[in-house]
Formats: sequence, C-alpha cells, structure tokens
Amino acid sequence: MAHLASSEFQALRIAVLTISDTRTQANDGSGQTLVDGLQEAGHILQERALVPDDIWRIRARLCTWIADPQVQVVLLTGGTGFTARDNTPQAVAPLLDKRVEGFGELFRQISHAEIGTSTLQSRALAGLSNGTLVCCLPGSPGACRTGWEAILREQLDCRTQPCNFVAHLKPGGEPAVSACASRS
Repeated sequence: MAHLASSEFQALRIAVLTISDTRTQANDGSGQTLVDGLQEAGHILQERALVPDDIWRIRARLCTWIADPQVQVVLLTGGTGFTARDNTPQAVAPLLDKRVEGFGELFRQISHAEIGTSTLQSRALAGLSNGTLVCCLPGSPGACRTGWEAILREQLDCRTQPCNFVAHLKPGGEPAVSACASRS
C-alpha cells in the first residue's frame, strides 16, 4: 500500500459547509476551526458556506461541490446529533458512492477521551462521491478540532503512510476565476 503515499505535499482544494439554523459567518466557530486547520496544513480553502439544517438545502450545496472539478474535499460541520433539526446524515448518506465506515467509529473512539459516553450522540460520517471526500463532523469547535487534528490532517496528507485518501480524490484543476465570489 505504500504506493498510495507520496514524498511531496499536495495542497488539496477543500470546501467547508456549516449547517446551522442559528449561526452566521461572523460567529461560526466550528467552520472557522476547520478553515484554520486546513490552511495551516497548507491546503486551499476553495469555498465556504453556511446553510440552515434543511435536507434539500444541504444536498443542493453539497451536490454543487461534488460536481465541481475544483473541489476535492468537503468538510461539513453541524447537524449530526439527534434533535429534530439534525439532518446532515440523512442529507449526505444518499449522495455517497462509498462510505468510509471507520470514520465515525474512529471519531467517536477518539472523542470518548474528551467527552465520555456523550460521544454516542455523534453521527459523524464520511464517504466518497464522484472523487470527492465528504466528511461530516459535529457542530462544536472542539469536535471539529478533534476531527481535523486526530483524523483528517493525516488522511488529507499524501505523505501519510501506508495510505491516505489523496490517491482516491479527483485531480484538482486550475483555480476557477472568482470561484468563491460567484457562488456566495
């Protein structure tokens, strides 16, 4: 499996989507935690958005990014709990070609050390769709930090051995002109 690792870092084009009925870009600590992490690691923030916790609005934004040849990874935060308004897993799961079964399991295992059995109430999940890695994390900055630092930072680094997700992603194209401004 060493063939799935490379010796040179490859910056990925990553979109961040916050799902929330109450947050705005100005007070979105979870989305900002993910943006800070990916940029500190050397990746490119392709686009960032916030949508209410509505299955169809989540799917619409996610489908746009999955179809976009510029977006290689989508990180979602929020809507993974058990309240009536937590719809992220239901919105995302049907769009996945392949589920990354161990993602949610590993996230809950790591989170147990931080929040104990409350980790059971996270429905974190991930999968691949059209060559795009889609990862759904809970809506707290702490959960996003845990997911980024303990799982995603390594798995989105092509130098991680024996394997990582970079080899499974669609190739990133040239930057689109005003990509962020045209979709805001």
